[in-house]
Amino acid sequence: MPPYDLLIIGTGFAGCTTALTYLQATQNLHPRPRIALLEAGQNGERCGASRWTGALLRLDQNLNFDPGWIHEMARVSHGQADMQYCRKLAAEARKTVEYVEGLGVKFVRYEERDVLLEFDTEQHFVMTEGGGWAIIQALMGRIQTFENCEVFWETEGRELVMDPRGRVNGVRVRGSNGSLETIYANEVMLACGGFEGNPELLTKYVGGDVENLGLIAPGLRYNRGQGLIMALGVGAATAGSFDGMHMELTDARSSKPNAAIYGHSYGIVVNGDGERFYDEGKGHLFATFEGIAVELWRGQKNKGAFVTDGSIMERFRPGWVYGETDLEPVCAGSIEELAGMLGIDGGKLEKTVREFNAACNEQPFDPMQLDGKATRGLQVNKSNWAKPLESPFYAFPVTTRSVFTFGGVKVNPDSQVLDTQGVPIPGLWAAGELTGLYYNGNPPLTSVLRCLTFGRLAGTLLAKRLAARDSGQ
Repeated sequence: MPPYDLLIIGTGFAGCTTALTYLQATQNLHPRPRIALLEAGQNGERCGASRWTGALLRLDQNLNFDPGWIHEMARVSHGQADMQYCRKLAAEARKTVEYVEGLGVKFVRYEERDVLLEFDTEQHFVMTEGGGWAIIQALMGRIQTFENCEVFWETEGRELVMDPRGRVNGVRVRGSNGSLETIYANEVMLACGGFEGNPELLTKYVGGDVENLGLIAPGLRYNRGQGLIMALGVGAATAGSFDGMHMELTDARSSKPNAAIYGHSYGIVVNGDGERFYDEGKGHLFATFEGIAVELWRGQKNKGAFVTDGSIMERFRPGWVYGETDLEPVCAGSIEELAGMLGIDGGKLEKTVREFNAACNEQPFDPMQLDGKATRGLQVNKSNWAKPLESPFYAFPVTTRSVFTFGGVKVNPDSQVLDTQGVPIPGLWAAGELTGLYYNGNPPLTSVLRCLTFGRLAGTLLAKRLAARDSGQ
C-alpha cells in the first residue's frame, strides 16, 4: 500500500480541524491526497475531553480574543511560556471561531452580570451551543464526506517510524485485535492529548495520590501519553510544567462528565473534617478555581464540600456557576443537619461556620468587584465575598477531577515538533493538549481555542506544502 499523505493521531478538536482544513484545501488536487485519521478510543467515547467540554471561549461579544491574556500568560508562567505562540493564538482566534461558525456551530455571546470576570472582554465570554460535542459533530460530519479520508477506531499509536535520514514517515500502531502494524505517511500529526489517563506517567511527573484523582470525562482515559512517549522517542524537546495539570472541583455524587462546581467564591469550601483550608475569595473566580481544586486533592484527601446559603442559590441558579452538575444541592435548616447529609462531623462544621460568620467584616457584599468583604482572625482568612451564611443552608459534596496535563512536546508556532536543539523534526507535527504551553497554572477559557486554532493553521499549512511539492516548487 502506498503511504498516506497525512496521518493524524487523535480525533479531538486539534486532530479534526487539522484533518478538515487539509481536506478542504486539497479537494481540487488531482489525485486527491490520502489521509488516515487514527483514534485510540471507541467511537462512542472518542475525542478525549473535546466532546464533553462546555467549550467556553475567552472572547468578547464581537468574537475578539481577550487582549489581556498574553500578559496574563507571561505573568503566570514567569516568562516561560512561548510568547510568539501566544501572540499567534491571539491573532488567529477570531478567524477560528468564524471558521467553526461556518460549519453550522452556534456561539452564544454571553454577558455575565453576577460574576466578576478577570478578562478584558467587558464582562462577556462566549458559550458554545451544544458544547464541545456540537463542534466535534460539525467537524467529523464534514470529514466523513471526503472519500479520501480513512478513519481507524480503537487504534493506538505505539512508535514513530523514521527513514535513514531521520524523517518521520510512519507510525507503528496496535489495533483492537492486538496486532501491530506499520502505517506509512509523508507527514504525521500528533493530536492525541496529554497523559492524564496514565497513572504511571502521572506518578512520574505530577506525583501525589494519583489513584485518588478521577477524570472529568470518560474519553480522557484514552489520553495515555502515547503521543508524548512517541515524540520523546525520536528526540523531541518538551515544554510546559510536567508537575502541573488543570483540575476542577466537581460534584462528588455525579457521574455526569464535566459536573463542575464553579462558584466556590460565594461560600466556603471545607475538607472532609469540616474545616476550611483555602482563601476562597483571594482573586477572581476563574483565577482561583484551579488552585482550590489542586489543594483539595493534594492536601485534603480529595474530599470536601462547598457550603453556602439560600441567598447565593437564588442569585446564581439557574446558570453556569452551579448548573454543570445534574444533581440538586443538599439543603437543610441547620448546619448540623447539613453536615449529616454530607457525612461530615456536625460539631466541627458548625464550629467552622460559626467562627467564619463572626469573623466577617461589615463591608457590603458585591460579587461584581473584589469587594473587600473579608474575615479577620481566622487561621485561613477569606479576602473577598466573605458573607455570613444564614439558614437555609445549601451544599455540594465536592471532589477534584483532572482535565488536562500541562507538560508536553515543544512545537514552534507552525506546529512543527522541535528537537532538543530547537530544530523541527522532519515530518512530525503536533497540536492540542499534547503540546506543552502552560507553566504554574492555566489562564482559563483558552484551551479549546488553542486546539482548534493550531489544528486549523496546521492543516492549512500542510496542504500548502503538499501543493508546492506536487507542483515542483
